Amino acid sequence: MDTIKNNLAVFQTGKENNQPIIFIHGFPFDHKMWDLQVNYFKKDYHCITYDIPGLGQSPTGDGQYTMERLVDDLFNLMESYNLDKPVLCGLSMGGYIALRAIERNEGIFKALVLCDTKSEADNNAGKINRAKGIKEINNAGAEKFAEIFVQKCFSEEFIKTNKEEYEKVLMRSKKSDPVGLKGCLLAMAGRTDTTEYLAKIKIPVLVLGGGEDKLTPPSVMKTMGKKISHSEFLLVPEAGHVTSIENPKFFNTALEKFLKEI
Repeated sequence: MDTIKNNLAVFQTGKENNQPIIFIHGFPFDHKMWDLQVNYFKKDYHCITYDIPGLGQSPTGDGQYTMERLVDDLFNLMESYNLDKPVLCGLSMGGYIALRAIERNEGIFKALVLCDTKSEADNNAGKINRAKGIKEINNAGAEKFAEIFVQKCFSEEFIKTNKEEYEKVLMRSKKSDPVGLKGCLLAMAGRTDTTEYLAKIKIPVLVLGGGEDKLTPPSVMKTMGKKISHSEFLLVPEAGHVTSIENPKFFNTALEKFLKEI
């Protein structure tokens, strides 16, 4: 593990002269949600993961997060390691960060992978739901919040048939700093809408959505993909919101094919 500006915890695997891929995790997870991808791609690619502040091993700080600050963290990471045209891969909240980063400076990236995410900002109902989440953390604690939220992220079948793996993910999420969880909720509630920029994206884009995703349903992902000219949309079977964990074989094969074509 390395630490860079703001004590961000960063993890590198693979040869540094290979094509870099930056994986950005979702909420309320940490960098380890990408372990199955890192282990698969580390031979041929320079894999970089990191923990968003307050989640995993990155310190929480004041918890007053904005989406712009989270994008700044990504740019600081790229500058610290002098990364040349990395492929950016973000899931859920990681996708929000990736989309805004592309909107701010698309030219520094080679390609984009969007997993179980969306370009639209929260509507009023969504903002109220984020506020409800903060209230739940204040009233019942981070562990109870994580237990309820994480269950929504996985398909019922995965939870039944992969109980041990699910429990590992859940336990890591339960350890999240409550201030960090609330900070991420604030950042997501306050993020800008990046939908208008989708049609302007020039780099290759792969869009992956879980067939059983209840948080960002296939229809949402497919619609977003259609708005991006140089994109391919693939439905990940037997997976809910966390496609990288629920169906890694399909996910890795699809990503590998995309990487070889760009």
